[in-house]
Amino acid sequence: MDSIQEIISHNLLHIRKKRGLSLDKTAELTGVSKAMLAQIEKGRTNPTVSTLWKIANGLQVSFSTFMKEPENQKVEKITLDQLKPVQGDTEQYLVYSLYPFHPDRNFEIYMIQIQPGYIHVSTEHLGEEYILVQNGELTLQLPDQTFVLTSNDSLKFRANIEHRYMNNTNTVVSYYMIIYYSDDHN
Repeated sequence: MDSIQEIISHNLLHIRKKRGLSLDKTAELTGVSKAMLAQIEKGRTNPTVSTLWKIANGLQVSFSTFMKEPENQKVEKITLDQLKPVQGDTEQYLVYSLYPFHPDRNFEIYMIQIQPGYIHVSTEHLGEEYILVQNGELTLQLPDQTFVLTSNDSLKFRANIEHRYMNNTNTVVSYYMIIYYSDDHN
């Protein structure tokens, strides 16, 4: 298994070249600087979650498109120890890509850990999110509603709105996120 930095680098370059996009045009579409895009493509930097979401939204691809490795096994066992997380602006928000998006299926699965007191703001994006809390207490804020989820609680919502994940407790919260993309990608 290649490092996550190498996988992201390869996939971003592949998408950009396949679409015939220059770095300038990609920067214009995503709102991420040409210099940062070049650093990511060369594998010299590990982008933050926010940066990857900007690129994904600008290129209209799933977040995990950048973490996708070639499918070569029928049965695959994954443990968190095998995976290197993508982090938010700090190490207080860690995203482990368990099953990245693949064209043969319309979903991706993540395990996420949020440290005490941290708030992660997610901009609007494609798909429906299914949240399943494993441990701790997660506060999820939508524009007109706030939900407090504890172990074994789950929630589903359309992700085309800004939403916030908050850990208002003094212990780490862990949860699984499934993002489902309908055939029309709405």
